[in-house]
Amino acid sequence: TGPMSSECLGNLLRITLSTEYFEDKYLSFSVVDQSGLAWELDEAMAAQCGYTVTYSNWSSIEFRASAVSCHSHLEKDVFTITIQIKASHTPDMKNAATHLKSASCHYGPWSPRELICESNYMEVSVRREVPQTLKDFLQDEPEDWTLVFPEAKAEEASIWQIVFHQPEEKRALLVNNAWSAGYGLNATDSRVLLRVPYAAAQIQLVEVGVLLLAQQAVRLYRSDQISSLQDQGITFSVVRSSTFYKYRWMILMVDTAVACPVDGVDYMNKTITWTVPKYIPPLSAGVTSFKDVLVEAGVDLHKLSAKEMASRKYVLSNDLNAITMKVPIGAEGGYYKTSVSNGQLGAKYTINLFLEHQWEDNKWGLTKHTIIKEIETPFEQAELTITSNSNLSARLMNVVVGTFLPDVELVNLTTEGVTVPIPEAVQNGYLVHRTRYANGSQAYVIQVPLDAPSVKKEYIREDMRAYTLNVTLAFITHPSSETFVVPVIALSAVKDAVLPRARGFCDERNLHLIITHGNVDQNWLPFISDWHLTSEAAQKYNYSLKDDGTHLEISVPFLSSHVNYEGFHTSGIKASLYLTLKDGITLANRRDFSVSCSFSPSELIQCLPNGTVIITAIKLVGDADLDTSLLVLRDRQCKPSLVTEKTATFKFNVNTCGTSRKFNSTTMTYENDVLYFRPGNDTPIYQLKFLCSYAVKQTVDVQYESKKNPPPSIKSGFGSLALSLKLFKEKSYSESYQESEYPVVKYLREALYFEVELLQPKDARLDLNLNDCWATNSRSQDSLPQWHILTHGCENSKDSYRTVFHKVNYSLRVKFPQHLKRFEVRMFTFVQGTTLLQE
Repeated sequence: TGPMSSECLGNLLRITLSTEYFEDKYLSFSVVDQSGLAWELDEAMAAQCGYTVTYSNWSSIEFRASAVSCHSHLEKDVFTITIQIKASHTPDMKNAATHLKSASCHYGPWSPRELICESNYMEVSVRREVPQTLKDFLQDEPEDWTLVFPEAKAEEASIWQIVFHQPEEKRALLVNNAWSAGYGLNATDSRVLLRVPYAAAQIQLVEVGVLLLAQQAVRLYRSDQISSLQDQGITFSVVRSSTFYKYRWMILMVDTAVACPVDGVDYMNKTITWTVPKYIPPLSAGVTSFKDVLVEAGVDLHKLSAKEMASRKYVLSNDLNAITMKVPIGAEGGYYKTSVSNGQLGAKYTINLFLEHQWEDNKWGLTKHTIIKEIETPFEQAELTITSNSNLSARLMNVVVGTFLPDVELVNLTTEGVTVPIPEAVQNGYLVHRTRYANGSQAYVIQVPLDAPSVKKEYIREDMRAYTLNVTLAFITHPSSETFVVPVIALSAVKDAVLPRARGFCDERNLHLIITHGNVDQNWLPFISDWHLTSEAAQKYNYSLKDDGTHLEISVPFLSSHVNYEGFHTSGIKASLYLTLKDGITLANRRDFSVSCSFSPSELIQCLPNGTVIITAIKLVGDADLDTSLLVLRDRQCKPSLVTEKTATFKFNVNTCGTSRKFNSTTMTYENDVLYFRPGNDTPIYQLKFLCSYAVKQTVDVQYESKKNPPPSIKSGFGSLALSLKLFKEKSYSESYQESEYPVVKYLREALYFEVELLQPKDARLDLNLNDCWATNSRSQDSLPQWHILTHGCENSKDSYRTVFHKVNYSLRVKFPQHLKRFEVRMFTFVQGTTLLQE
């Protein structure tokens, strides 16, 4: 109970740390000796001293210790171990909380030889025996002992040296040197112990054939079966050694060989098959008889009965030559954990099996061999499901990514190359939460507002817009800290497109288009034919181009290169301006607008008083092959002084270029033609007649008078204004009456709060002034009776309750206070005599 719990498992002690308490903390492990001194563990010391720390089963933390570990307190058949754990929220272990745990386990009886194959070390413990005949001999004096073996300790039971048997040579190490090399050595009154980390220098890898049980066993198989099965050798990590220890005046030697299987695991048909040979030559040197005593197996160091194994569909086979354990992948007792291979997400099934094999032979008597085998299946790629189901009413893109095992955590997301941690993404408007399912798996739900900057918006057709979320999610696995990413692309089509719309008009010399922006044309560009209408290009042709963010205004002179002339009559010239909005990326046509007007033909000719004539000839839409530079007057030597693609301008005197003239009593008329001839043909295919008339007077009086410049005056302009008149509920002007609330009931003398606003154009240079304002008894503004509320911009002096003006200040709603006027009027009714004309 509490942060830590302990469990005795044979000659091992297990302490389990509470995942709930220690999760997301940095840990430091120490072992406390009998004097109270804490020894901090690292990997090397743990393997040398008989300790194992594992992180498994979705962050479950285990500490295991051997009964004969370096700091065990042994008393009779009880071993006691005390550990100290420091837990901190920071890697520098500042402000760490310290936890102590002491546990005792009873273990006995000991077998003459016991071997443990842990995940990080091998251990052999051998009974320490002295022949009876030697016990009766007299002991030499201590000084005689130290003269012969000065390296040996003076204690009663002490190891002197260890000799490693290699194929090429023997290597002897004194105790201090062996300890420095990473080996663990110990001797008690009754046992000698050797502990070997798997990374030790004297380890040999030996292949043990499955059929090498004994000569008697081999004879049971045909020779062809033996050769095929012997190829399936299982590799063992082996140390062959002899340990020398002192007893009184004697040095005794004991065989401390140890062997642990490295492989022997196969994965076939969704089943784990673990095979361990019974007869292991390095452990059976000189053995001539071999007899099984006990074979038991289990999971997580817990032995399982035959009934428990059957319920889990485990199969334990104790054959003549080998012990085999079969476990279905995914069976109870193991767990899946997330794995990453080459950036791909997958899973591995992990199960911590153990096997205890006891046998008797003629050399050792009883041997107990305990093998702890953490088995991990090969990587198997996992399929992720990404589901997008947007909530259009809430304008949210909703993406579910999963499922994941519980050891996966979402840590950050990347959009358009910018990576932000999840807490920061939440602050930026993302909604991220984790959904847990009954089977322990989980999924992540990411919700993003449609209007978020990271959501790309694209116009599709008609009233549809496509919303695209392109985000990369980064995950981390615990406790392995592997990382992987999941790209997510979610699409939603929403009927919320507002297309740009346009209105056009003309004045005396220009064609105007005013385009009101929608919500889909942010990157659409204006084109006239294939000519991109930029501010610089418009300035070059003396066009007017303005864009205030809500409206695009274009003004083009009647006589310009980009106006189409579609008809020519004495009553007028039909001129049209065609404008196309194109996609700024693909240049695909998105929207076409046009304005057409009829202009007076007199716009093409100027008859100056000094006899100079300026005439502009135009090319109609149907004259596509006409070259305006080849237009001439009657005198073909008279060519245009200015040429564009669609116009040719001539400037000449009425006495030149073949101009004819006619007289009558009041006028003198000059005539000429603009002509176009095909090469080699004298019949014109284009003919534009024009004339200039001048008044003829017998006498002309000329007077000169010096005048001062007139005072400046306001010049009328042309344009379109959009205004609104609203009735508000209170003096704060925060809420107006809506159309559905009319008719509004008011009582006499009750205040009415009016607001007049200039909606378009949004030009800060404009001021709105109210001149006259009057009330009528019907919807018609011309009906009678009428009563003036404002006269020439002022309140009506005849009112019993004068109109009150209210100041307009800048606010979030009011960007241009000069575009609004607010005033207050008291409620009244029209009367005729004493009769009310209307309630």
